[in-house]
Amino acid sequence: MENGKNTPTPSPGALHTRWNPRLVMQIVALLLPNIVADTVMVAPLLVLPQVLDHFDTTQTAWISSGAMLAGAMWAPLFGKSADIHGKRRMLTVALLIACVGSLVCVTASELWVFVLGRMLQGAAIAAIFLTVAIVRELCAPRIAMPAVGAVATGAGFLGVGLTVLIEALAGRFGFQAVFAASFLLTMVAVACIRGVVPDPGFRTPGRVDVAGALLLGGGLTAVLGYISLGSELGWFSAVTLTLLGTGAAMLARWFLVSSRVPEPVIDIRNLGRPLLLTLLVVVLGSGAVQSMDQLLSLIAQVTPDRGLGYGLDAAGSLSLLFGVPAVGIIIGGLISGWIAARFDPSVSLAGGVLLGVVGATGMFVGATSFPAAICFAVLLNTSMGALTASGFNMAGELTPPERQGVVAGMVTVTSAIGSVGMSFVGAAVLSSTTVVVDGATMNSATGVFGYITVSVGVFLVATVPACLLLAHRRRAIRDLGAPPVADPTGPVDR
Repeated sequence: MENGKNTPTPSPGALHTRWNPRLVMQIVALLLPNIVADTVMVAPLLVLPQVLDHFDTTQTAWISSGAMLAGAMWAPLFGKSADIHGKRRMLTVALLIACVGSLVCVTASELWVFVLGRMLQGAAIAAIFLTVAIVRELCAPRIAMPAVGAVATGAGFLGVGLTVLIEALAGRFGFQAVFAASFLLTMVAVACIRGVVPDPGFRTPGRVDVAGALLLGGGLTAVLGYISLGSELGWFSAVTLTLLGTGAAMLARWFLVSSRVPEPVIDIRNLGRPLLLTLLVVVLGSGAVQSMDQLLSLIAQVTPDRGLGYGLDAAGSLSLLFGVPAVGIIIGGLISGWIAARFDPSVSLAGGVLLGVVGATGMFVGATSFPAAICFAVLLNTSMGALTASGFNMAGELTPPERQGVVAGMVTVTSAIGSVGMSFVGAAVLSSTTVVVDGATMNSATGVFGYITVSVGVFLVATVPACLLLAHRRRAIRDLGAPPVADPTGPVDR
C-alpha cells in the first residue's frame, strides 16, 4: 500500500508476454520454495516409522499431516497479508517461519514439541500459493497458465533425487537429518527469491482479520483432534466430545463473524458458484491423493510374508516408491497448464479428477505389488499436479488482481483441509481395525483396503462438482463467445 491507495497495475508491456531467459530464471527461483514445501509435506513420510518409534506414539496423522493442518491456518493470514503488504515480502516471511519450525523438529525431545515444529513448518505450504500469485502478476494470461503449472508442480522433477538423498541422510544420521536438510534448503530459497524475483508491486488497502484466522484455525484443529483421538479414547468420551464441541463452536463463531466484519480472512459472501465448485473439487481430490501417500508410507516396509494380506517390502527402495511417482506431479501440472490455456481450466480440473479415480482404484492391486504401487502412484501424482495447477488457474481466472492473494490462499486452505481431513479419517480407519501378530499390533488388511475404498469414494464424489463446473463454463463460453474473465468488483458467476 502506498499512501493508502492501490499500487497502479503494471502496464501490459511490463508483463512477460513470451518465454525468455529472465522468466525462466525467475521460475527456477520460485520453484525453490515449492521444493521446500515438498520436503515439509513428503519427506517426513519417508521416516514416519522411525519418528513413531522415537516418540513411542501411534499418532500418525499428527506427525504426517501437522504441517498441512498448519498450512490451512497460515494460508488465510498470508493470503490477505500478501495483498496488503506484498507477495514477495510475505513469501520471505513464510519461509523464515518454516526455518524456525525445522530447527524445532531437529531438537524436539517430546512429541508435542515436534508437532509444534511441524505446525511452524506448515508456513512453507503458503509458499505454493504465493509463488503462483507472483507468477500471475509477472506474466500475461497466455503465458501465466503454463507458468503456473510449472511453478506449482515443477518440484516433482527433483523428487527422485531428493528422496534418495533424504533416505540416505536418515539412514546415517537419523530422522532429524531430514529436518536439518529442510532448514538449509529453505535458507537457500530465501536468498534466491530476494535476489532474482522482482516485487510485482500490487498493493491493496485493508487490514488482516487475525481473530477470524485464529477462530478458523483453532476450530479446524479441534475437530481434527476429535477424529484423531476418537478411536483411541472413545468417540463419546468427555475429552473427545469436548474437542468436537469446542471446534464446532469456534467454526460457528467464525462463520457468523466473517459475515459481518468488513474484511474477513475468507470472504464467504463473495464466493460465486464457479469458485465454490472449484474449491469443492480441490478439497476432495487433494485429500484423496495426499491420504494415499500416508498409506503407502505405512505399508511400504511391511513384508508379504507376514501374512497380513498386503505389503510391499520396500525397505531400501523408498526413493523409488516416492521419488519416481513425484515426476507425475510436474507432468500433470505442465499438461494441465497447456490445456487450461488452450481450452479452459475446468477441462484440466475434470481430467485430474478422472485420473485420480483410476489411480486410487488401482491401489487395490498396488497394496500387494511394488511395481503396481509405483505405476498407480504415478497416476495419483499426475492427478495431484493437474488438480493443483488447475485449481490455481481456475481461481485466478475468476478473481480480480487485487484479490489474487486471498483467493489463491483459499485454494491452499481447501487443499490442506482435504489432505489433513482424509489423512485423519484414514488413520482412524486403520487404528480401529488393527490386529495383533506375534505380539505386535499391526494394521489389518480390512483397514488398508477400507482406507483405499474411502479414497476411491471421495474421488467419485469429486466428479460431480467437476462436471457441474465444466458444464457451467461451457454454457458461459457459449453465451458470451469467450471464457468469462475476472470482474474488478468480485468473482465471476455467469
